Amino acid sequence: MQLLVYIIVFPFLWLISILPYRCFYFFSDIIYVLVYRIIGYRKKVVRANLTLVFPDKSDEEIKKIEKAFYKHMCDMFLETIKTLNISEEELKKRYALPNIELLLEVEKKRSILVMFPHYGNWEWSIIVNRYVKSKGFAIYQKIGNIYFDRLIKKIRAIWSTTPISQRETVITMARNHQKDIKGVYGIVSDQSPQAHLAQYWTKFMNIKVPVFNGPEVLARKFDHAVVFAKVSKVKRGYYRTEFIPIALEGSKSKENEITNQFLKLTEEEIIQNPAYYLWTHRRWKHRDKVPEKYI
Repeated sequence: MQLLVYIIVFPFLWLISILPYRCFYFFSDIIYVLVYRIIGYRKKVVRANLTLVFPDKSDEEIKKIEKAFYKHMCDMFLETIKTLNISEEELKKRYALPNIELLLEVEKKRSILVMFPHYGNWEWSIIVNRYVKSKGFAIYQKIGNIYFDRLIKKIRAIWSTTPISQRETVITMARNHQKDIKGVYGIVSDQSPQAHLAQYWTKFMNIKVPVFNGPEVLARKFDHAVVFAKVSKVKRGYYRTEFIPIALEGSKSKENEITNQFLKLTEEEIIQNPAYYLWTHRRWKHRDKVPEKYI
């Protein structure tokens, strides 16, 4: 069944990826109408998240953010598909890295952990590998369909990126550290861990939730530098990513320092322009399960 779905869907994805940009974004507008107005994909989740996080905003303001988010989400989904056939020149033009020199300087001394939130467009960050000398790794969650999972790996391999699952991360980093192989590891770090497994709870957008602190643990263990990727949407189809140092010597960072700074920078992005955050994600679902020691 997985193979059948792949065989049926892949030709459509490939056709979408070769559309001229004007047609490409017109198609995204059609998808927006289908997803938001007709299907109402996770509309209740998005509305609940926005109302929870922005209690002072009016219904009209919430709805405005909601509409803008769905338009962006459809763009981002199609832009991920566009990666199938986008050229290096085009991607460099559409995903600007104004201070890439920071990574080039830091990688001379140690490996780098680049932390992304679910904000803007994190998939096109693969263009970083066309600048750095270190080996690029993308830490990701495996896709249920093994054929689409292989497709994602194939696409990222074109851009000199090695995808590694979360389970493979520690082993890969340990092996590279032992062999003195420097790497640039990209990870989306604002997921919601299972409440009973969480080792740290803190406020995110003024609501106490369990926090994924794996990047911080790895940075201290292997003395990686940690950098925040601040993504801004300049206009439709164009992004600008600035790298902000969090801890240039991970082993010297204090407990929770990296995690707290990452969350702070993520909050600043969301507050500045909330439409570009992934509101379909149930980020605050464990807010009523806070252990006594974290209350």
